[in-house]
Amino acid sequence: MVRCFLIHTVCPLAALGPGDSRILYCRVFGPDEAERHRQLSPEEARALQKEKTAVVARQVRCSVSLSREASGRLLVEAVPGEEALALQEADSGVVRLRAGDPFTEETSALWLGVQSLGFTLVCEPHENLLLAEGTLRNLTRHCLEHLHMLGQGSEVLLRSNRIDALLSRLLPHGQLLFLNHRFAQSLEKEVAAYMAK
Repeated sequence: MVRCFLIHTVCPLAALGPGDSRILYCRVFGPDEAERHRQLSPEEARALQKEKTAVVARQVRCSVSLSREASGRLLVEAVPGEEALALQEADSGVVRLRAGDPFTEETSALWLGVQSLGFTLVCEPHENLLLAEGTLRNLTRHCLEHLHMLGQGSEVLLRSNRIDALLSRLLPHGQLLFLNHRFAQSLEKEVAAYMAK
């Protein structure tokens, strides 16, 4: 099962401190096991969840920075309409998150760094990482193409309902889907029809 899906910044922003990352979108699937047993108020649970996702975003941001430095490639800004090219040139990787940092059990964070944005799936340790990577690339492609997230002034925060709709179709309740060709095509048509509204 996927624990959460994040869209966050991976490049430095003037408004943030060094090493920080701004979370633009977050969707958590199911509560953490330890949180089920603890009695937390809704505000405390929300604050704890926010801190956990911030830890993941910071660790992914560090991994993206290291990957980009090691590759030596220059980051070239893509113009709207070149989303497919930006996705092909995206940096990708996996970060192991130890038990207790930030989740109670060990998890894996798969990430794609597309220019200044990071797309991250946090999965339980037994998940099929190849399937998770394919799902992450599919989600990222749809976000970039339909929501025009690479353009100036993209309104990610105002389009969260569309991202929710994408997740409900491509990652229902945090479950990774094995897709055959026919089902994938029907899902593509359904997503395209929804995004055209």
